[in-house]
Amino acid sequence: MLAILDYKAGNQTSVRRALEHMGIPCVITADPATIERAEGIIFPGVGAAGQAMGALAETGMDEALRQVVRRGQALLGICLGCQILLQSSEENDTVTLGIVQGVCRRFEDHMLLEDGTPAPVPHMGWNSLEAVAPCLLLEGIEPTAEYYFVHSYYVAPDPSLVLATTTYGRTFCSLYGREGLWAAQFHPEKSGRPGLKLLGNFYDYCLNQREARHAQ
Repeated sequence: MLAILDYKAGNQTSVRRALEHMGIPCVITADPATIERAEGIIFPGVGAAGQAMGALAETGMDEALRQVVRRGQALLGICLGCQILLQSSEENDTVTLGIVQGVCRRFEDHMLLEDGTPAPVPHMGWNSLEAVAPCLLLEGIEPTAEYYFVHSYYVAPDPSLVLATTTYGRTFCSLYGREGLWAAQFHPEKSGRPGLKLLGNFYDYCLNQREARHAQ
């Protein structure tokens, strides 16, 4: 089972629907015991960094997330969840979770697309990824696949953690992490077949880790 964190600042329902479409057992929860029992955790998010951090602190999900990482449970951050795993965000000048080294910055004004036309902020629409390091979440997905983005801020994690980039006015990190801890700036649950495949790859990793633990 995957646990989708409920902290009143996420897009939990769309993530649940995507997982249920694939037959992946999941639950939206704020219960620490349920989170601890889950094979993997999905940390979604929409809205503003300051508001989200307030909701995390109010519900105790901030410490629950840190415990997830300490226990070595698999974690996937999505969109705002991807951003506030880092140390700080320029949005609302917010100190964020600090689970991953890095910061979140606002897109510059007056950016241009590759054809010279304006690149409006927020970045909203479909874009591809440029893989810069191997990532099992992308296995079986066409390199030209596109994913759905909606964001005004972009992540700048420790460069050693960058797995893929996207270009929109500037080149930015769109997927980062390490084995067992990943974060996507785009919305896989809204990205059609490529996004569903990515979520399926995450679940397969969680199951493989469970089997490995049981075999010990």
